[in-house]
Amino acid sequence: MAKDSFLVGLIGSGIGPSLSPALHEREADRQGLRYLYRLIDIDVLGVPPKAVGELVRAARNLGFDGLNITHPCKQLVIEHLDALAPQAEALGAVNTVVFEADGRAVGHNTDVTGFAASFARGLRDAPLERVVQLGAGGAGAAVAHATLTLGAERVTVVDALADRAADLAGSLNRHFGAGRAEAGTPDRLAEVLKGADGLVHATPTGMAAHPGLPLPAELLHPGLWVAEVVYRPLETELLRVARAAGCAVLDGGGMAGFQAADAFRLFTGREPDGARMLADIGELAGFVERNVV
Repeated sequence: MAKDSFLVGLIGSGIGPSLSPALHEREADRQGLRYLYRLIDIDVLGVPPKAVGELVRAARNLGFDGLNITHPCKQLVIEHLDALAPQAEALGAVNTVVFEADGRAVGHNTDVTGFAASFARGLRDAPLERVVQLGAGGAGAAVAHATLTLGAERVTVVDALADRAADLAGSLNRHFGAGRAEAGTPDRLAEVLKGADGLVHATPTGMAAHPGLPLPAELLHPGLWVAEVVYRPLETELLRVARAAGCAVLDGGGMAGFQAADAFRLFTGREPDGARMLADIGELAGFVERNVV
């Protein structure tokens, strides 16, 4: 008989506002599954990000079917897994861990496919000659790969940690070919944005737990499109300011919905209703934001 009961979770920092539990459980209800999605917040537990390995082992021992992994553990978790799917290995970042029937913990990355699908849907005709990306962490690695896969000619990766930006740019060049990526520093952001077609934001700034703008507002200009990775809230300060500056914008809801659908498929072996899960994101996020005190 096909399995119809699942226990999954999310490991990360400041994940209390996450919509993932409701998003996954709604889809499971529609499919007649028993599905429990639990938050494992390292801030609430009082443990550092490097404790992700212990949490993964504990979840496996407790009978979890899988885990989603988010900031700041997407890269730290890798050394604690038994195997990586090819895309996760190429990225050096994992956002989904599946506990196989043989007990192995296998890492996957659905952020790449999630962002690519969202971009193709929401910014279909956006120019991609020169793209600037803020953030070179786990989510940054995924969206940079997705952006180049979508046809970007060149991506400039800017991160507060110069070594991290350089490492990601080097990895992208090895994977996509020399000259497709370069590392930039925050002090050069104004310069690189002047001639850019688009900006991808892949840092935690703008999340409910990390409010604010990731760059000076005056650097945004009407010729720029802006794609956001943060989805809670859907309307981040960056998107509000970018829209006011005349930029075409893409919120993080599409990426969240598509990556969740891909993760649901990995956890359950069942085909999710992606369109319905996208609608859930908008409904859930809107409800939370209307009722926040």
